[in-house]
Amino acid sequence: MKKFAIFFDRAFNDRQWFIILGLAAIALWTINLGNLPLRDWDEGSHAIVARELYRQGNWLYLTFFGQPYFLKPPLGYWIIASSYHLFGSFNEWTTRLPVALISALGVPLLYLVGRELFPNRRTALYAASVYLTLLPVVRHGRLMMLDGIINTFFILLLFCLLRSRKSPPWALGMGICLALIALTKGVLVFALWAVAGAYILVDRQWKILKNPYTWLGVLLGCAMTLSWYYAQWFKYGDLFIQIHLGTQNFNRLTTAVEGNDGSIFYYLIELLKYSFPWFLFLPGGLYLAVKSARNRETWGNFVLVGTILFLGTISFMGTKLPWYVMPFYPFFALAVGAQIAKLPKKRAYPRFLNRFFLLMVLVGIGGGIYFILADPQWVLILMSGVIIVTMGWMVRKPSIPILFLGMYLSLGLLMLSQSWIWELNEQFPVPKVGELIRKHTPPTTEIYTSFPYNRPSLDFYSDRAVHPADLQSLQQHFANQKYLLLDAATLETLQIPESTRVGTAEGFTLIKPSQ
Repeated sequence: MKKFAIFFDRAFNDRQWFIILGLAAIALWTINLGNLPLRDWDEGSHAIVARELYRQGNWLYLTFFGQPYFLKPPLGYWIIASSYHLFGSFNEWTTRLPVALISALGVPLLYLVGRELFPNRRTALYAASVYLTLLPVVRHGRLMMLDGIINTFFILLLFCLLRSRKSPPWALGMGICLALIALTKGVLVFALWAVAGAYILVDRQWKILKNPYTWLGVLLGCAMTLSWYYAQWFKYGDLFIQIHLGTQNFNRLTTAVEGNDGSIFYYLIELLKYSFPWFLFLPGGLYLAVKSARNRETWGNFVLVGTILFLGTISFMGTKLPWYVMPFYPFFALAVGAQIAKLPKKRAYPRFLNRFFLLMVLVGIGGGIYFILADPQWVLILMSGVIIVTMGWMVRKPSIPILFLGMYLSLGLLMLSQSWIWELNEQFPVPKVGELIRKHTPPTTEIYTSFPYNRPSLDFYSDRAVHPADLQSLQQHFANQKYLLLDAATLETLQIPESTRVGTAEGFTLIKPSQ
């Protein structure tokens, strides 16, 4: 352990560690990125908006199948559309790649944040390595979601804030990051900016408030953001305000939008489920943060403000979604990194940790048996083997670098599998159905389906709007010469003539108008 500590402290300088961490993150975030279809709801709908932006060339006013799109600001769609321009194709890889690259940059940036907060390099490296090996951070960063890039913008904002204490011009970046966040996820900027502002007050960083670059950056950020919002209001009026700021943003604070509710412990349970093994070190890390804050050390105030303010805010929100916790993970990683750096250098760890690692060996064995019998993907079987070896090593001869390496390899193997987007198994695969629709229907055709709810991923692959409808409505649509997409039971019930059946995919038959 002592040799590893010396290695972390002396082997490379900060620039070299930044590059190493960045390359490690990019490799993990981009490996096999296009091996699975886009998922509902976020990936499919985001890809449709970005594709229309690319086709129409209208970068100011977003649309969804020709209708105004008010749900999100434009920056995420600008990024995806730029990838479409660069590569000239619409597929899983070109859709996810730019978001994955930006999300991966959060790892080396968090290392820089750690270097500003902690007195030694090893703690910063541990914190960045924890962030690198958190399953939710990696998985959501690879998906075409906006939360991964939000995290990177937020970490960059925090770095600019901390760096400006020594180099005032860095404060300019805080305002730019404010605009990047606001133009990606709207009013989330208030929560994240509140964390930064609360830290300034709690830690008494008055120099930042007196810094002219701070206020110049804020003015630039506000100007960039308000310009887009004014353009939308000028074109669409109060309808934009009602939908974008009301239904899609502020309403989520008090109500469970689209039924996405949960208890006050929702995010604690999410952390318990998906942040192992690092969650075990979080209580100790928060305890160290409290001690640090009492001693007026910056990092303690920094972690506690982020934890209490942000985690408390989302816990009391009416709408609960797993990815809302993403901006907490940088603070999580910093706290865990601090705790890991304080672990004893001797071989024996606290008994509860050894018992947990032994339990994980048993879980790895059980997982390997399950994958062999029920889901025989060689990468998942190998992943189970890596977990068994890693956790067994931790029982016999604890080593945090070995734990990092084992977690990194395990996540890499998971991303090589067909299971890293497990939500795809909930319903029928859409690519073949989308291809069937796209080949046999005219452009801009609207399709009506017996499937009970809308699937944006099917809309993307078919390049058509596919609307759910009940049995009576489907009968009427067929009489009105509309295209239908029917499952076998509905097809039999409606007694559709053979002559109108175009083809079948994944149990769904495409029906053309009878005339």
